[in-house]
Amino acid sequence: MKTIFKLAAIAAAFGLAPAAAFAAAPAAAPTPTTGAAPAGEAATANAAAPAVAVPRTAPTPGIGQPDGRYGLQDQVSPIGEEAYWFHEVILMPVIIIISLFVLLLLGWVMFRYRRGANPTPSRNTHNTTLEIVWTLVPVLILVVIALPSIRLLGHQYDPPRADLTVKVIGNQWYWEYQYPDHGVNLVSNMIPDEEAVAAGEPRQLAADQRMVVPVGATVKLIVTSNDVIHAWGVPAFWTKIDAVPGRLNETWFSANREGVYYGVCYELCGSRHGYMPIAVEVVSRARFDSWIAANGGRQPGSAPAAPAAAPAAATTAQAPAEAATTNQVATR
Repeated sequence: MKTIFKLAAIAAAFGLAPAAAFAAAPAAAPTPTTGAAPAGEAATANAAAPAVAVPRTAPTPGIGQPDGRYGLQDQVSPIGEEAYWFHEVILMPVIIIISLFVLLLLGWVMFRYRRGANPTPSRNTHNTTLEIVWTLVPVLILVVIALPSIRLLGHQYDPPRADLTVKVIGNQWYWEYQYPDHGVNLVSNMIPDEEAVAAGEPRQLAADQRMVVPVGATVKLIVTSNDVIHAWGVPAFWTKIDAVPGRLNETWFSANREGVYYGVCYELCGSRHGYMPIAVEVVSRARFDSWIAANGGRQPGSAPAAPAAAPAAATTAQAPAEAATTNQVATR
């Protein structure tokens, strides 16, 4: 009787072993290295063939950078052109006229009503006509200033539909630029003065990585910070906005002229505050597309080829693995 039980147990053991082997086969399929090699070789081949690098645009002297002038930089955006007109045509004449009038009025009062010329001072305390004039004239001046100012603010805070979105992140002490629709991320640092001068760029304004945007495109900037408060701005675009930790601020610009435009951090942010410049390169649309491809990016709506090829490689790898497992079971 004991012998019969032993034979039954041995038969059951031999009968369950193949089933256990077949049950374990799917788990072992993804791990073989024989099928994974083609996928790795394909990825290596793609990485070894980068896109052709796009040459950097040389800056134009006097455009987009300080040149020693007493006044504003040449504006290359619609908002900047409107603000430049408001500053030069409205504000400056009004300021000059009021300043000269007050200066002449003070001089005349000091000379005409001095003690030597008026030993007996006047006792007049009211002048209705004069009081009406000095009340209405300032009101009219404020109206003249307010109308174009409100129009400018309306245009500045009512941007058109964005053609490109760039996320700007301030750090101590460098900038990060992220193109979420194109899959490009950059870290921008100041280059040494010797390299900047050799490349024909202004010292302490040149950066190793520039923000690149197409000419004529409406660029929406989402600005934030990882540490302290910074401020991103480019004078030639008439744009400046704070980068605040934990907060997303938004602004926009549209450059209508190709070239390189410089800015700096406009908020005191630490010991190297003066060493985190901003460089924006405005290029043609075709050159922008080439720059995106050269930096491993993609156009919106298109998917990279590598992720699509990965499932096929995994499927190819699974078949040899299952075949190898089946042969192993058959051998047993």
